Amino acid sequence: MTVTVSNKAQMAASAYRLPATDMDFLMGDTTRGLRFQLEYQKAEEHLRKWGVATTVIVFGSARVKENDANGWYAAAREFARICSEEGGAKIADNGPRQNVVATGGGPGIMEAANRGAHDAGAPSIGFNITLPMEQEPNAYSTPDLTFRFHYFAMRKMHFAIRASALVVFPGGFGTMDELFEILTLRQTGKMDDELPVVLYDSKFWKSLINFPHFAETGMVSKADLDLFGFADSPRAAWDLLLQRGLKV
Repeated sequence: MTVTVSNKAQMAASAYRLPATDMDFLMGDTTRGLRFQLEYQKAEEHLRKWGVATTVIVFGSARVKENDANGWYAAAREFARICSEEGGAKIADNGPRQNVVATGGGPGIMEAANRGAHDAGAPSIGFNITLPMEQEPNAYSTPDLTFRFHYFAMRKMHFAIRASALVVFPGGFGTMDELFEILTLRQTGKMDDELPVVLYDSKFWKSLINFPHFAETGMVSKADLDLFGFADSPRAAWDLLLQRGLKV
């Protein structure tokens, strides 16, 4: 007599699931490297599809509102419009597009910069990050260039690998982190020696950080203070990028 033994337990076991469809496996500790790679590859494929060769990064506070008393929102919007009009982001036939505006994808200064590119009819990038208080993308970044990352490190890598310039508007801890990340990469030779960095609103920055004190106390060299400059109008910020070597 033949006895049929059920294989339901085997069929239902997690080990039997195809790895590509097993979310418990894909989201586990041992596959963190794979998820890291996927975050690189997905954004990279979209950026290449759009012919994005270089970017101008715009950092700044998510808390700044339109019509703010300091005019920062309007300035970021106007700067991004100028950059998009004159920098090469509007080149047809998908590239290579140069100096495409790239932001963190959220509200505030990020929204303003994406909006300025939108005003110019140019594409712009939003590198969003998953946060405990969920950040949603603003309505002005190009949908096909609006990304979401889990890992800060991979998000920073995508900011850096195509960067041709950096403009930093007033912001908080996150903005400081991003600014000093880029300055450190410049200082240590990990980025293009000609990558210009502009801090917008000299009064804000000089009141916030005593940059000369870094050199006076020997924490950096005097030459390191030349890694960045200051601007107080959108046009002045663009002109300073050009003076400092931005290629158009």
